[in-house]
Amino acid sequence: MTAPETDDPARLARAYYDALDAGEYDRLAALLDPEFVQRRPDRTFEGRDRFVAFMRDERPMTDTTHAVDAVYPEGPGVAVRGRLLDADGDEVFGFVDVFSIADGRLAALETYAAADGE
Repeated sequence: MTAPETDDPARLARAYYDALDAGEYDRLAALLDPEFVQRRPDRTFEGRDRFVAFMRDERPMTDTTHAVDAVYPEGPGVAVRGRLLDADGDEVFGFVDVFSIADGRLAALETYAAADGE
């Protein structure tokens, strides 16, 4: 697995969404630290392999895109505000993702999502 394409936290976060939306799971895995953890309202994924397996094989909606509305690169990581869109371009929910970065890779992700139009 090759190293990520950039040390810039904002570009690293954008590369995460690009790889996920394109279904480029090897590229996604390359962006993540092996000990990557995602915490979100409905579950926690521990380890890069578990997270990538879920995104590739188990998530209920795969024909989605992440519309990134703002990136906040200041601090020890990077925060992203955006919307998950379905195949028709309709908003599924809004989100804020807060990434932790270590050694040029995404080490952790805290996802905050608004449900049911909140």
